[in-house]
Amino acid sequence: MENLYEYDEQFRDSIATVDESGKRIWVYPKKPSGDMHRLRVGTAIFLLSILFAGPFLKIEGRPFLLLNFFERKFVILGQPFWPQDFFLLAVVLITFFVFVILFTVVFGRLWCGWACPQTLFMEMVFRKIEYWIEGDANKQRKLNQGPWNAAKIRKKGLKLTIFLGISLLISHTVMAYLIGIDQVREIVSQPPTERLSGFTGLMAFTGIFFWVFTVFREQACVAVCPYGRLQGVLLDKKSIAVMYDWLRGEPRGKIKKNAVQEDKGDCIDCKLCVHVCPTGIDIRNGTQLECVNCTACIDACDQVMEKVKKPKGLIRYSSYDAINEGKQKLFTPRVAAYSILLLALITFLSFSLATRSDIETTILKVPGQLYQKTDAGDITNLYNIQFVNKTYDDMTLEVRIENEPTASISKVGGGDVTVPANGLAEGVYFIEMPAKKINAPKINLRLGVYGNGELVETVKTKFLGPVSFMK
Repeated sequence: MENLYEYDEQFRDSIATVDESGKRIWVYPKKPSGDMHRLRVGTAIFLLSILFAGPFLKIEGRPFLLLNFFERKFVILGQPFWPQDFFLLAVVLITFFVFVILFTVVFGRLWCGWACPQTLFMEMVFRKIEYWIEGDANKQRKLNQGPWNAAKIRKKGLKLTIFLGISLLISHTVMAYLIGIDQVREIVSQPPTERLSGFTGLMAFTGIFFWVFTVFREQACVAVCPYGRLQGVLLDKKSIAVMYDWLRGEPRGKIKKNAVQEDKGDCIDCKLCVHVCPTGIDIRNGTQLECVNCTACIDACDQVMEKVKKPKGLIRYSSYDAINEGKQKLFTPRVAAYSILLLALITFLSFSLATRSDIETTILKVPGQLYQKTDAGDITNLYNIQFVNKTYDDMTLEVRIENEPTASISKVGGGDVTVPANGLAEGVYFIEMPAKKINAPKINLRLGVYGNGELVETVKTKFLGPVSFMK
C-alpha cells in the first residue's frame, strides 16, 4: 500500500515532459474531438481573426492597438498615449493585472486554454497542420522514430515549409502592432538594405516563432510562462478549473465483460485523458501547473462514458468544493475584495481618460537665466515651452496669462506655435512685468493654452524678480 501511494504521488516530483535524467519527453497528443473542441475551434477562429485584422482596424482614424516602444507612441483602443501619460499607462496595466487575478481566482486558467495566443497557434494552427500531414499521435511517433526515406523527407519538408510561412505571417502581424502597418508595408516593399533594422527585426521574430512552435512547444507554458506558477497562490478550493470527479471515478479499474463491479468507480482507467493531453499530464492527479485547461481530456472522457453507458462529466469544469461538498460558491470574500478593487481602478481610469487634456504643456525657465531688465524698466523672464499634441489634427496654440493683467507674454520670433498631429513643438517665450508690480522674489503665474481659440490646458509657473523691487 505504501509503494502504491508513492507511485500515485510520483507526479509531484517532476513535470510530465521531463524524465528522471532531465531529458525532455516529446509529447504526442492524440487528436482531440468532441463538443468542447468544436467550441474551442470556433473561439480560436474568432480570436485569430481579430488578431490578424487588428493592425488594419481604425477608430476615428487611429490604430486599434499600437505599442511602439521604439518611438514611445502607444495607442490602446484608439486612445493615444505619450510618455507624459506614463501614469495612465501604469494604471491601465495595474487594472489589467487585477482583472487577470480576479478572473483566475474565479475561473482558473480559462485564458490559457481558450484565448492565449501560444495555445491558439500551437493547438489550433500548427498541431492541426501536423495532424493533416503526419497523421495522429501514433503515426507521428512512428514517423519520427523511422528512417529518413522519401516519404519522411516529403512530409517533414512540407510541414516545416508551412510552419515557416505561418511564422512569417505572425512576425509581420506582431511588427504591425509594434511599429504600425504602414511602416511594415514600407519594409516589405523595399529592398532589405533600405530598411535593414526593420528587416532584421522581422527575421528575428520569424525565427523565434518558428522555433517556439516547431521545437519548444508546450515548454513555453510549462517552463517559461509565469502564469502557471501563479496558480499556486491564485487558485483556491472554490476556483473553477478542469477537474476529475474522484468521488465518482474512484476506485478506478478496467471493465470486465458480463461482470458486476459495484466496488469500482466510473473511471475505467483507459488513460485517454492522458493520451490526449498536449502537456502530457494525468488530470486525475488533480490541478497541476502544466494544465492549461484546454478541455481535451473532457471530450475524451465524455466519449468513453457514452460508450460504457455512464453519465458524462467525470472530467468537467468544476471546483474542489463543488466535487467534495456538492455545492459551488463563486462570490467569496476574496472575490468581492478583488471586484471592489477592480471597480475602483476602472472608475479612476475612466475619469482620468475623460478629463485628460488633448495638449500636454511643459514650461521651464531657460537654463542660466534669472531675469532681465529692459530699457523701459520692466522685468522679463525667458521660458522654454514644449507642447505635445495628443490629437490626430494639427493645432495652432496661443499662450495667455490668466491671473496677472499687468504681465504680458510673447513668443521669440513672433506668432503662435503650430503643433502637428500626434507630434510635439516648442518655443521660447518672454514674460514681461512692470517693475513696480513686482512685490515678491517669486510670483505665481497661471498660463492658459488656447488651441484654435478654445482653452485646452492651464499650466503654472513662477516669475522671478529682483529683491530690490520688492515693496
